[in-house]
Amino acid sequence: MNEENSLWKDHSSQWLNLGAYAVSAVVAAGIIIGGIVLAFPPVFAALAVPLLYAFWKYLVVRTRVYELTCERLRITSGVINQHIDEIELYRVKDTLVLRSWWMRLTGLASVSLETSDRSLPSLVIPAILDGWKMRELLRKQVEIQRDKKRVREMDFDEVGDGGIA
Repeated sequence: MNEENSLWKDHSSQWLNLGAYAVSAVVAAGIIIGGIVLAFPPVFAALAVPLLYAFWKYLVVRTRVYELTCERLRITSGVINQHIDEIELYRVKDTLVLRSWWMRLTGLASVSLETSDRSLPSLVIPAILDGWKMRELLRKQVEIQRDKKRVREMDFDEVGDGGIA
């Protein structure tokens, strides 16, 4: 019996939360300035709102874990309740690496997958370190699994006149 080995495991970068962190910092600064100007110390209790919001956004990204094994891609997510979804590698039809300007500056990339999986026909793994390397590892494993299971991907185009595309 073959053992399923983990080849790669990671989560998205916290750079995804830059906007949420900035908004939280601005709101917190506003609360602090308001508390000082109004000279009303109970206003500082409102600091819990932006801090909890930023912490929640951190946890959402941190608890979404992507794991590539030799047979499948597993996506685990959820802060309180956990949800685990899997894509069998032989179902991956196409991959794409996306690198916006800020990702290039930080060494990150997003990997987009198109699959024949019914629950996850498309998946984007956002802002991961060395995304192009992960994509190559994924591509090789997809080919290994297709050969092992003797599966080939076929695309059918719809033609209105019943002809062959």
